[in-house]
Amino acid sequence: MLSEQTAATVRATLPAVGASLGKITERFYNGMFTAHPELLRDLFNRGNQAAGTQRQALAGSIAAFATHLVEHPDERPDTMLSRIAHKHASLSVTPEQYPIVHKYLFAAIVEVLGDAVTPEVAAAWDEVYWLMANTLIALEKRLYTESGQTGWRTWRVVERFEETPEVVTFRIRPADDAPVPDFRPGQYVSVRVELPDGARQLRQYSFSSAPGSPIRQISVKRVQGEGAAPDGEVSNHLHAQLREGDTLELSAPYGDLVLEATDAPLLLASAGIGVTPVIAMLEQLARTGHPAPVTVVHADRSPAAHALRADHEAFAHKLPDATVHFWYEEQAPESAHSGLCDLSSVTVAPGTRAYLCGPLPFMRAVRAQLIDKGVAPADIHYEVFGPDLWLAQA
Repeated sequence: MLSEQTAATVRATLPAVGASLGKITERFYNGMFTAHPELLRDLFNRGNQAAGTQRQALAGSIAAFATHLVEHPDERPDTMLSRIAHKHASLSVTPEQYPIVHKYLFAAIVEVLGDAVTPEVAAAWDEVYWLMANTLIALEKRLYTESGQTGWRTWRVVERFEETPEVVTFRIRPADDAPVPDFRPGQYVSVRVELPDGARQLRQYSFSSAPGSPIRQISVKRVQGEGAAPDGEVSNHLHAQLREGDTLELSAPYGDLVLEATDAPLLLASAGIGVTPVIAMLEQLARTGHPAPVTVVHADRSPAAHALRADHEAFAHKLPDATVHFWYEEQAPESAHSGLCDLSSVTVAPGTRAYLCGPLPFMRAVRAQLIDKGVAPADIHYEVFGPDLWLAQA
Protein backbone atom coordinates (compact mmCIF):
# COMPACT_ATOMS: atom_id res chain seq x y z
CA MET A 1 0.00 0.00 0.00
CA LEU A 2 2.63 2.56 1.08
CA SER A 3 6.11 2.67 -0.41
CA GLU A 4 8.76 1.26 1.90
CA GLN A 5 10.38 4.67 2.45
CA THR A 6 7.02 6.33 3.14
CA ALA A 7 6.02 3.62 5.61
CA ALA A 8 9.28 4.14 7.52
CA THR A 9 8.76 7.91 7.64
CA VAL A 10 5.14 7.62 8.74
CA ARG A 11 6.07 5.07 11.40
CA ALA A 12 8.77 7.38 12.76
CA THR A 13 6.58 10.51 12.78
CA LEU A 14 3.25 8.96 13.78
CA PRO A 15 3.76 9.55 17.54
CA ALA A 16 4.45 13.27 16.99
CA VAL A 17 1.61 13.71 14.50
CA GLY A 18 -0.78 11.67 16.62
CA ALA A 19 0.02 13.69 19.74
CA SER A 20 -0.75 16.92 17.87
CA LEU A 21 -3.83 15.82 15.91
CA GLY A 22 -6.19 17.67 18.23
CA LYS A 23 -4.48 21.01 17.53
CA ILE A 24 -4.04 20.14 13.85
CA THR A 25 -7.71 19.36 13.26
CA GLU A 26 -8.84 22.44 15.21
CA ARG A 27 -6.68 24.72 13.06
CA PHE A 28 -7.65 22.82 9.94
CA TYR A 29 -11.36 23.42 10.45
CA ASN A 30 -10.82 27.05 11.47
CA GLY A 31 -8.76 27.74 8.35
CA MET A 32 -11.08 25.91 5.98
CA PHE A 33 -14.27 27.49 7.33
CA THR A 34 -12.73 30.96 7.22
CA ALA A 35 -11.95 30.49 3.54
CA HIS A 36 -15.07 28.46 2.73
CA PRO A 37 -17.88 29.48 5.12
CA GLU A 38 -20.39 27.73 2.85
CA LEU A 39 -19.01 24.37 3.98
CA LEU A 40 -19.91 25.06 7.61
CA ARG A 41 -23.24 26.61 6.63
CA ASP A 42 -24.44 23.91 4.24
CA LEU A 43 -22.40 20.72 4.77
CA PHE A 44 -20.79 20.27 8.17
CA ASN A 45 -22.84 19.83 11.34
CA ARG A 46 -22.53 23.14 13.21
CA GLY A 47 -23.46 21.49 16.50
CA ASN A 48 -20.70 18.90 16.23
CA GLN A 49 -18.23 21.63 15.33
CA ALA A 50 -19.23 23.67 18.38
CA ALA A 51 -18.88 20.64 20.65
CA GLY A 52 -15.57 19.55 19.11
CA THR A 53 -16.76 16.01 18.40
CA GLN A 54 -16.15 16.24 14.65
CA ARG A 55 -12.52 17.21 15.29
CA GLN A 56 -12.09 14.20 17.56
CA ALA A 57 -13.60 11.88 14.96
CA LEU A 58 -11.38 13.22 12.17
CA ALA A 59 -8.26 12.92 14.31
CA GLY A 60 -9.20 9.37 15.29
CA SER A 61 -9.79 8.27 11.71
CA ILE A 62 -6.51 9.77 10.43
CA ALA A 63 -4.52 8.15 13.24
CA ALA A 64 -6.28 4.80 12.80
CA PHE A 65 -5.75 4.79 9.04
CA ALA A 66 -2.05 5.68 9.27
CA THR A 67 -1.47 3.16 12.07
CA HIS A 68 -3.16 0.44 10.06
CA LEU A 69 -1.02 1.18 7.01
CA VAL A 70 2.27 0.84 8.88
CA GLU A 71 1.20 -2.17 10.96
CA HIS A 72 -0.57 -4.03 8.14
CA PRO A 73 1.10 -2.79 4.93
CA ASP A 74 -0.65 -5.35 2.72
CA GLU A 75 -4.17 -4.66 4.01
CA ARG A 76 -6.64 -1.79 3.86
CA PRO A 77 -8.99 -0.87 6.74
CA ASP A 78 -12.08 -1.43 4.61
CA THR A 79 -14.59 -1.45 7.45
CA MET A 80 -13.57 2.02 8.62
CA LEU A 81 -13.37 3.37 5.07
CA SER A 82 -16.78 1.93 4.16
CA ARG A 83 -18.39 3.62 7.17
CA ILE A 84 -16.85 6.98 6.23
CA ALA A 85 -17.79 6.59 2.55
CA HIS A 86 -21.44 5.88 3.39
CA LYS A 87 -21.57 9.00 5.59
CA HIS A 88 -19.91 11.10 2.89
CA ALA A 89 -22.29 9.81 0.21
CA SER A 90 -25.28 10.71 2.36
CA LEU A 91 -23.89 14.26 2.49
CA SER A 92 -23.30 14.40 -1.30
CA VAL A 93 -19.56 14.88 -0.83
CA THR A 94 -17.81 15.37 -4.20
CA PRO A 95 -14.27 14.57 -5.42
CA GLU A 96 -13.66 18.30 -5.87
CA GLN A 97 -13.89 18.82 -2.11
CA TYR A 98 -10.93 16.56 -1.29
CA PRO A 99 -8.26 18.99 -2.59
CA ILE A 100 -9.82 21.70 -0.40
CA VAL A 101 -9.51 19.48 2.67
CA HIS A 102 -5.94 18.60 1.66
CA LYS A 103 -4.92 22.25 1.34
CA TYR A 104 -6.09 23.33 4.78
CA LEU A 105 -5.19 20.10 6.57
CA PHE A 106 -1.58 20.27 5.43
CA ALA A 107 -1.39 23.98 6.18
CA ALA A 108 -2.50 23.12 9.73
CA ILE A 109 0.10 20.35 10.01
CA VAL A 110 2.88 22.74 9.01
CA GLU A 111 1.56 25.43 11.35
CA VAL A 112 1.47 23.09 14.35
CA LEU A 113 4.61 21.00 13.75
CA GLY A 114 6.76 23.70 12.18
CA ASP A 115 10.29 22.70 11.15
CA ALA A 116 9.58 19.05 11.93
CA VAL A 117 7.66 18.90 8.64
CA THR A 118 10.60 18.32 6.31
CA PRO A 119 9.98 17.73 2.61
CA GLU A 120 10.34 14.00 3.26
CA VAL A 121 7.77 14.07 6.07
CA ALA A 122 5.37 16.19 4.02
CA ALA A 123 5.65 13.81 1.06
CA ALA A 124 5.02 10.77 3.25
CA TRP A 125 1.89 12.17 4.86
CA ASP A 126 0.74 13.46 1.49
CA GLU A 127 0.87 9.87 0.27
CA VAL A 128 -1.18 8.73 3.27
CA TYR A 129 -3.79 11.42 2.65
CA TRP A 130 -4.26 10.70 -1.03
CA LEU A 131 -4.33 6.97 -0.48
CA MET A 132 -7.21 7.45 1.94
CA ALA A 133 -8.90 10.17 -0.16
CA ASN A 134 -8.73 8.31 -3.48
CA THR A 135 -10.06 5.15 -1.87
CA LEU A 136 -13.00 7.11 -0.43
CA ILE A 137 -13.64 8.84 -3.77
CA ALA A 138 -13.84 5.44 -5.50
CA LEU A 139 -16.11 3.99 -2.80
CA GLU A 140 -18.40 7.02 -2.90
CA LYS A 141 -18.61 6.92 -6.70
CA ARG A 142 -19.76 3.31 -6.49
CA LEU A 143 -22.33 4.16 -3.81
CA TYR A 144 -23.75 7.00 -5.90
CA THR A 145 -24.08 4.66 -8.88
CA GLU A 146 -25.75 1.93 -6.82
CA SER A 147 -28.21 4.33 -5.19
CA GLY A 148 -29.66 5.51 -8.50
CA GLN A 149 -30.05 9.00 -7.03
CA THR A 150 -27.82 12.04 -7.16
CA GLY A 151 -28.44 15.05 -4.99
CA TRP A 152 -31.68 15.54 -3.09
CA ARG A 153 -35.26 14.41 -3.51
CA THR A 154 -38.37 16.05 -2.07
CA TRP A 155 -40.58 14.02 0.27
CA ARG A 156 -43.89 14.96 1.87
CA VAL A 157 -45.01 14.27 5.43
CA VAL A 158 -48.19 12.18 5.41
CA GLU A 159 -48.39 11.56 9.14
CA ARG A 160 -46.75 12.83 12.31
CA PHE A 161 -47.14 11.36 15.78
CA GLU A 162 -45.48 11.70 19.16
CA GLU A 163 -43.63 8.60 20.33
CA THR A 164 -42.45 10.17 23.60
CA PRO A 165 -42.14 13.77 24.83
CA GLU A 166 -38.73 13.86 23.08
CA VAL A 167 -39.25 11.68 19.98
CA VAL A 168 -41.50 12.35 16.99
CA THR A 169 -42.10 9.92 14.13
CA PHE A 170 -42.67 11.26 10.62
CA ARG A 171 -44.17 9.06 7.93
CA ILE A 172 -43.16 10.35 4.50
CA ARG A 173 -43.59 9.56 0.82
CA PRO A 174 -42.05 11.03 -2.37
CA ALA A 175 -43.70 14.34 -3.23
CA ASP A 176 -43.89 13.33 -6.92
CA ASP A 177 -45.24 9.82 -6.06
CA ALA A 178 -42.62 8.37 -8.42
CA PRO A 179 -40.93 5.05 -7.50
CA VAL A 180 -37.91 5.15 -5.19
CA PRO A 181 -35.12 2.60 -4.76
CA ASP A 182 -35.59 0.37 -1.75
CA PHE A 183 -33.27 0.31 1.24
CA ARG A 184 -31.85 -2.28 3.60
CA PRO A 185 -32.93 -2.54 7.25
CA GLY A 186 -30.53 -0.48 9.33
CA GLN A 187 -29.79 2.19 6.74
CA TYR A 188 -30.24 5.93 7.16
CA VAL A 189 -30.85 9.02 5.04
CA SER A 190 -29.60 12.56 5.30
CA VAL A 191 -32.34 15.13 5.81
CA ARG A 192 -31.61 18.65 4.57
CA VAL A 193 -33.55 21.55 6.04
CA GLU A 194 -33.29 25.31 5.63
CA LEU A 195 -32.97 27.03 9.00
CA PRO A 196 -34.09 30.59 9.83
CA ASP A 197 -30.61 32.01 9.18
CA GLY A 198 -30.60 30.55 5.65
CA ALA A 199 -28.21 27.69 6.41
CA ARG A 200 -29.06 24.31 4.89
CA GLN A 201 -28.02 21.87 7.57
CA LEU A 202 -27.91 18.10 7.13
CA ARG A 203 -28.58 15.35 9.64
CA GLN A 204 -28.79 11.58 9.36
CA TYR A 205 -31.82 9.60 10.56
CA SER A 206 -32.28 5.86 10.37
CA PHE A 207 -35.45 4.45 8.89
CA SER A 208 -37.56 3.13 11.77
CA SER A 209 -39.67 0.80 9.63
CA ALA A 210 -38.86 -2.07 7.31
CA PRO A 211 -38.40 -1.67 3.54
CA GLY A 212 -41.00 -2.62 0.96
CA SER A 213 -43.37 0.35 1.06
CA PRO A 214 -43.36 3.73 -0.75
CA ILE A 215 -44.16 5.27 2.63
CA ARG A 216 -41.14 5.42 4.90
CA GLN A 217 -40.64 6.39 8.49
CA ILE A 218 -38.02 8.29 10.48
CA SER A 219 -38.14 8.96 14.21
CA VAL A 220 -36.38 12.10 15.42
CA LYS A 221 -35.22 12.72 18.97
CA ARG A 222 -35.07 16.34 20.09
CA VAL A 223 -31.39 16.96 20.96
CA GLN A 224 -30.91 18.92 24.17
CA GLY A 225 -27.49 20.56 24.48
CA GLU A 226 -25.16 19.53 27.27
CA GLY A 227 -21.95 21.30 28.29
CA ALA A 228 -20.39 22.98 25.26
CA ALA A 229 -22.82 21.32 22.89
CA PRO A 230 -25.78 23.47 21.81
CA ASP A 231 -29.34 22.23 21.32
CA GLY A 232 -29.77 20.29 18.09
CA GLU A 233 -30.60 22.80 15.36
CA VAL A 234 -32.25 20.36 12.97
CA SER A 235 -34.00 18.08 15.45
CA ASN A 236 -35.58 21.02 17.28
CA HIS A 237 -36.56 22.61 13.96
CA LEU A 238 -38.27 19.40 12.81
CA HIS A 239 -40.10 19.05 16.12
CA ALA A 240 -41.30 22.63 16.07
CA GLN A 241 -41.98 23.20 12.38
CA LEU A 242 -42.61 20.00 10.39
CA ARG A 243 -46.28 19.06 10.08
CA GLU A 244 -48.43 16.88 7.84
CA GLY A 245 -48.33 18.20 4.28
CA ASP A 246 -44.92 19.84 4.69
CA THR A 247 -41.94 18.75 2.60
CA LEU A 248 -38.30 18.04 3.29
CA GLU A 249 -35.31 16.94 1.22
CA LEU A 250 -33.76 13.49 1.57
CA SER A 251 -30.65 11.82 0.24
CA ALA A 252 -30.67 8.25 -1.01
CA PRO A 253 -30.38 5.60 1.74
CA TYR A 254 -26.87 4.78 2.96
CA GLY A 255 -25.18 3.01 5.84
CA ASP A 256 -23.26 -0.23 6.22
CA LEU A 257 -24.89 -1.47 9.43
CA VAL A 258 -27.44 -3.56 7.57
CA LEU A 259 -29.26 -6.75 8.36
CA GLU A 260 -27.71 -9.50 6.26
CA ALA A 261 -29.74 -12.49 5.08
CA THR A 262 -28.79 -15.29 7.46
CA ASP A 263 -30.17 -18.25 9.40
CA ALA A 264 -27.79 -17.55 12.30
CA PRO A 265 -28.96 -16.56 15.78
CA LEU A 266 -29.16 -12.79 16.17
CA LEU A 267 -28.85 -10.30 18.99
CA LEU A 268 -30.23 -6.78 18.45
CA ALA A 269 -29.06 -4.39 21.17
CA SER A 270 -30.03 -0.74 21.41
CA ALA A 271 -30.21 2.12 23.85
CA GLY A 272 -32.18 5.36 23.64
CA ILE A 273 -32.84 6.57 20.10
CA GLY A 274 -30.49 3.85 18.86
CA VAL A 275 -33.66 1.77 18.76
CA THR A 276 -34.62 3.15 15.34
CA PRO A 277 -32.52 0.93 13.01
CA VAL A 278 -33.18 -2.03 15.28
CA ILE A 279 -36.94 -1.63 14.82
CA ALA A 280 -36.50 -1.75 11.03
CA MET A 281 -34.42 -4.92 11.39
CA LEU A 282 -36.86 -6.52 13.79
CA GLU A 283 -39.86 -5.76 11.58
CA GLN A 284 -38.06 -7.33 8.62
CA LEU A 285 -37.24 -10.44 10.65
CA ALA A 286 -40.88 -10.70 11.75
CA ARG A 287 -42.05 -10.45 8.13
CA THR A 288 -39.69 -13.19 6.96
CA GLY A 289 -40.19 -15.40 10.00
CA HIS A 290 -36.53 -15.67 10.96
CA PRO A 291 -36.26 -19.25 12.29
CA ALA A 292 -33.21 -18.95 14.55
CA PRO A 293 -33.17 -17.44 18.05
CA VAL A 294 -33.36 -13.64 18.22
CA THR A 295 -32.35 -11.89 21.43
CA VAL A 296 -33.73 -8.35 21.77
CA VAL A 297 -31.92 -6.05 24.20
CA HIS A 298 -32.76 -2.42 24.95
CA ALA A 299 -31.79 0.07 27.65
CA ASP A 300 -33.47 3.38 28.36
CA ARG A 301 -34.09 5.95 31.03
CA SER A 302 -37.67 4.82 31.69
CA PRO A 303 -40.55 3.06 29.90
CA ALA A 304 -42.02 6.48 29.06
CA ALA A 305 -38.75 7.46 27.34
CA HIS A 306 -38.57 4.23 25.33
CA ALA A 307 -39.50 5.30 21.79
CA LEU A 308 -41.29 2.73 19.60
CA ARG A 309 -41.68 0.44 22.60
CA ALA A 310 -44.97 -1.07 21.38
CA ASP A 311 -43.43 -1.92 18.00
CA HIS A 312 -40.33 -3.26 19.73
CA GLU A 313 -42.41 -5.76 21.68
CA ALA A 314 -44.93 -6.54 18.93
CA PHE A 315 -42.38 -7.43 16.26
CA ALA A 316 -40.37 -9.55 18.69
CA HIS A 317 -43.49 -11.49 19.70
CA LYS A 318 -44.21 -12.32 16.05
CA LEU A 319 -40.95 -14.24 15.78
CA PRO A 320 -40.97 -17.99 16.41
CA ASP A 321 -38.00 -17.88 18.82
CA ALA A 322 -37.35 -14.49 20.39
CA THR A 323 -36.54 -13.30 23.90
CA VAL A 324 -36.91 -9.68 25.02
CA HIS A 325 -34.80 -7.98 27.71
CA PHE A 326 -35.49 -4.33 28.55
CA TRP A 327 -33.56 -2.33 31.17
CA TYR A 328 -34.81 0.94 32.66
CA GLU A 329 -32.95 3.21 35.04
CA GLU A 330 -36.24 4.46 36.47
CA GLN A 331 -39.74 3.03 36.97
CA ALA A 332 -38.92 -0.42 35.62
CA PRO A 333 -42.02 -2.68 35.52
CA GLU A 334 -41.89 -6.27 36.74
CA SER A 335 -41.45 -7.52 33.17
CA ALA A 336 -38.19 -5.54 32.76
CA HIS A 337 -34.83 -5.18 34.47
CA SER A 338 -33.90 -2.26 36.69
CA GLY A 339 -30.68 -0.32 36.17
CA LEU A 340 -28.12 -0.45 33.39
CA CYS A 341 -27.89 -3.15 30.74
CA ASP A 342 -26.22 -6.29 32.10
CA LEU A 343 -26.07 -9.41 29.92
CA SER A 344 -24.75 -11.72 32.64
CA SER A 345 -28.10 -13.52 32.92
CA VAL A 346 -28.90 -13.41 29.18
CA THR A 347 -28.42 -16.59 27.18
CA VAL A 348 -26.53 -15.96 23.93
CA ALA A 349 -26.71 -18.80 21.42
CA PRO A 350 -23.50 -20.08 19.82
CA GLY A 351 -22.79 -18.46 16.46
CA THR A 352 -24.76 -15.32 17.29
CA ARG A 353 -24.39 -12.22 15.11
CA ALA A 354 -24.91 -9.00 17.03
CA TYR A 355 -26.04 -5.54 15.91
CA LEU A 356 -25.55 -2.64 18.32
CA CYS A 357 -26.79 0.93 18.20
CA GLY A 358 -26.78 3.51 20.97
CA PRO A 359 -24.44 5.72 23.00
CA LEU A 360 -20.79 4.75 22.77
CA PRO A 361 -20.39 3.67 26.44
CA PHE A 362 -23.40 1.35 26.05
CA MET A 363 -22.01 -0.26 22.91
CA ARG A 364 -18.54 -0.68 24.39
CA ALA A 365 -20.01 -2.39 27.45
CA VAL A 366 -22.29 -4.68 25.42
CA ARG A 367 -19.50 -5.59 23.02
CA ALA A 368 -17.19 -6.56 25.90
CA GLN A 369 -19.92 -8.67 27.51
CA LEU A 370 -20.70 -10.42 24.22
CA ILE A 371 -17.05 -11.25 23.63
CA ASP A 372 -16.88 -12.70 27.16
CA LYS A 373 -19.85 -14.88 26.20
CA GLY A 374 -18.02 -16.23 23.17
CA VAL A 375 -19.36 -14.03 20.38
CA ALA A 376 -16.66 -13.51 17.75
CA PRO A 377 -15.57 -9.84 17.46
CA ALA A 378 -16.08 -10.03 13.68
CA ASP A 379 -19.75 -10.87 14.31
CA ILE A 380 -20.40 -7.73 16.37
CA HIS A 381 -21.50 -4.78 14.23
CA TYR A 382 -22.32 -1.27 15.42
CA GLU A 383 -23.70 2.10 14.34
CA VAL A 384 -22.76 5.42 15.94
CA PHE A 385 -25.18 8.33 15.60
CA GLY A 386 -23.10 11.45 14.90
CA PRO A 387 -19.30 11.53 14.60
CA ASP A 388 -17.77 8.09 15.09
CA LEU A 389 -15.69 8.53 18.24
CA TRP A 390 -15.05 4.81 18.76
CA LEU A 391 -11.59 5.08 17.15
CA ALA A 392 -10.87 8.46 18.69
CA GLN A 393 -11.47 7.07 22.20
CA ALA A 394 -9.76 3.72 21.67
